[in-house]
Amino acid sequence: MARERAALSHPGARYVVQPAARVGGELTVPGDKSISHRALMLGGIAAGQTGITGFLPSEDCHATLAALRAMGVAIEQHSATQLTVHGAGARGLAAPGQVLDMGNSGTALRLFMGLLAAQPFDSTLIGDASLMRRPMERVALPLRAMGAAIETAQGTPPVQIGGGRKLTAIDYVLPVPSAQVKSAILLAGLAAEGVTCVTEPAPTRDHTERMLTGFGVQLQRQGATVGIAGGQRLTATRVEVPADISSAAFFLVAGALAAHEGLTLRNVGVNPTRTGILDILGLMGADIRMENRRESGGEPSADLIVRASQLRGIRIPGELVPLAIDEFPVLFIAAAAADGVTELTGAEELRVKETDRLAVMAEGLGRLGVRHELHADGIRIEGGRISGGTIDSHGDHRIAMAFAVASLRASGPLEILDVANVATSFPGFVPLARSAGLAISQD
Repeated sequence: MARERAALSHPGARYVVQPAARVGGELTVPGDKSISHRALMLGGIAAGQTGITGFLPSEDCHATLAALRAMGVAIEQHSATQLTVHGAGARGLAAPGQVLDMGNSGTALRLFMGLLAAQPFDSTLIGDASLMRRPMERVALPLRAMGAAIETAQGTPPVQIGGGRKLTAIDYVLPVPSAQVKSAILLAGLAAEGVTCVTEPAPTRDHTERMLTGFGVQLQRQGATVGIAGGQRLTATRVEVPADISSAAFFLVAGALAAHEGLTLRNVGVNPTRTGILDILGLMGADIRMENRRESGGEPSADLIVRASQLRGIRIPGELVPLAIDEFPVLFIAAAAADGVTELTGAEELRVKETDRLAVMAEGLGRLGVRHELHADGIRIEGGRISGGTIDSHGDHRIAMAFAVASLRASGPLEILDVANVATSFPGFVPLARSAGLAISQD
């Protein structure tokens, strides 16, 4: 009866996953979400036609696409993954005449804050119930220092941006590592007077810097600081989006647990600011190899081959935390299946994602009998037996997919509730997971 009541609270949105012993084969996961967002945005303000292949046709990326169309950017969609963006130029965006709904995408909302800060029209950014609870002041503060008129609702969306403001450059030291904050400042810096500089306390994703360079923008780099001179114009280019390593992460862990004959993931993006998942799994003893390395538009990719290994618990190095911040839900599953104890600290950022991922993952691990200690900035997980049970993902796509991977070591079936948001980042997850060997169904 308790399970029935739980299921009714999330009607039509659950996974049922039976225990499975093996995964394998060859897979291509969807395109990189971070790169897809940025390709649309920069293509939208560039001069000329930008061709995008490998685009991620997820709800998050479609929110960015819809917002640009609402501001007058013509976008042709030749197929689900191939687009042409007819750039409007730096000053060619038009007043949208409606609020811009970012759905579940914190990346889209925060980057648009920077992109729209210097536009001549007012704009309002909103999102779904989850996004409307997420913090936006850490982006708004540096943008206000540049002269932007930005208001939030006690720190959260809706975000209202006043048009017609003149921006001036700032030197900003990020209080905590954040690629989204860095990117928003750099995008605002394109329209600011002077050279805007951002200094990071630790390396974060550099997709924005790489893509700006691909669109012809000159950046200044010195150590942990990147600078951008205002007034530069973007020139259209071609963008080939590699497979998303954050999506590949679920199958990397699945392979490390159960790919006894190997599992190959094709053309995965291996940008060094995103490969913390590979480094952490390597320290845990995972057998992962890279083959067929190549590069397109400044973004490296490779085929990844993973084989089943006996994982061991580790203390995760602090320098790797910002390089694997989105992959920790499934890394916690790896820790639960490893020999010994895994400890994570310095990961406060996980508390302000789509959910409080530390708390929600701890809740789910507890329901599966995994011993753990939750801390303010991390977690301690004791590897061992994983039981079956019912998990509430609280609408967080990465948590839903992570617990699906736990079925490879679970002693009984898993019921994972509130999974509709998986489509925000990984359309087609269920059929792809089944093709690899997971016994998963959705109803």
